[in-house]
Amino acid sequence: MRRNRHSAPPTVDMQILPPKLEVPLSAPELPLPIMFRSAHVPAAGLYPEHQHAWGEFVYAFSGVMEVKVAGHHYLAPPQYGIWLPPNLEHVGLNRYEAHHCSLYLAPSVCATVLPATPCALTVSPLVRALLEHLQQQDLQQPGNAADARLLQVLVDQLAVAPAAGSYLPSSDDPALGAVLRLLEENPGDNRSLPELAAAAHTTERTLMRRCQRDLGMSLADWRQRLRVVKAMPLLEAGQTVETIALDLGYGSASSFISMFKRLVGTTPDEFRKGAGARPATPPA
Repeated sequence: MRRNRHSAPPTVDMQILPPKLEVPLSAPELPLPIMFRSAHVPAAGLYPEHQHAWGEFVYAFSGVMEVKVAGHHYLAPPQYGIWLPPNLEHVGLNRYEAHHCSLYLAPSVCATVLPATPCALTVSPLVRALLEHLQQQDLQQPGNAADARLLQVLVDQLAVAPAAGSYLPSSDDPALGAVLRLLEENPGDNRSLPELAAAAHTTERTLMRRCQRDLGMSLADWRQRLRVVKAMPLLEAGQTVETIALDLGYGSASSFISMFKRLVGTTPDEFRKGAGARPATPPA
């Protein structure tokens, strides 16, 4: 994703979080093929750069988990989880309080059924229900055959979940790429799909097809995600919700707030308060 001068958030004092997994990150393998962990983490939590020999699916029950991989920024609002293949260096963080979980998969489990590259995966109601059940039961590892079948069902559902690339996918297509760059440079641009297609010297129908092919979503959905990504560092920098809403092309703060809460799961002000919170006591 291309970045402009507003895209890099200001420095936030982060609380370094210990890995939840008891197995050392340097271990060559998991003790079991599938393991589950969940945790409540404070605002400004940080899992420093690390890698492990197993795959990991990250989902946030509340709050938004962020993962940085090789310069790419992945976000997991309520509708998405983040898939990280084995042996991938990454940094995890949450700018406000969050409740998240991780599903750890041995390479033999994920090699043939899950993507070979990191991506956001759409979380269906069934997947969320399974994750919530695992969290409520504190089922970290299967205790019997029924538990093992439940974990396998979850893996099977993730294997068929639609992938969205990063939270904000891009395209190398000349026409669509030009439109995406135009919107990244001016996220408040409210031109309609036909107008944007004309600016890229293509047709509305062609642009729609290429959005589904390359982005896996409509241009309208992509534009809303772009505005969320652009809004987050501006909120952290202290700009008012009204100013951000107008800069991003909204006619009122209420319409922007509604969109932000639908995609992120919290209001802009709640996000701002969490992003600026600092832990009272650093971990031992």
